[in-house]
Amino acid sequence: MPHVPTIADLEKLIDRYCAAWSERDAVRRAAMLVEVLSEGATYTDPRARATDVDALVAHIGRMQEARPGARVLRISAVDIHHDLARFGWCVELADQTRLPEGVDFIEIGRDGRIARIVGFFGPLTAATKA
Repeated sequence: MPHVPTIADLEKLIDRYCAAWSERDAVRRAAMLVEVLSEGATYTDPRARATDVDALVAHIGRMQEARPGARVLRISAVDIHHDLARFGWCVELADQTRLPEGVDFIEIGRDGRIARIVGFFGPLTAATKA
């Protein structure tokens, strides 16, 4: 049976994950990700798929090169049920301008860390009538 952390523990885990996106040093970034990701964890967003920590460290590095000084912030409460959670985030640029928010869905591994991350960019759009 999976270990599902408390909301407080999950918020700390997710905040540490977001902080890894803001960490400029690749070695420290990798260490932070190892703390919060289960072995074999995957990351997927509209632009990338990372199947290990090294690939995610590299992807984050490319995002940082494209937006020097930017950081990722959790901007919502964390919703959780069973071994799944979601949270809102945004990228704040060096001048404190915020890009459109996104949402991540995570699966919590048997060890209580993040086993899978699926990210979406931007807000949901209204449905159109057929």
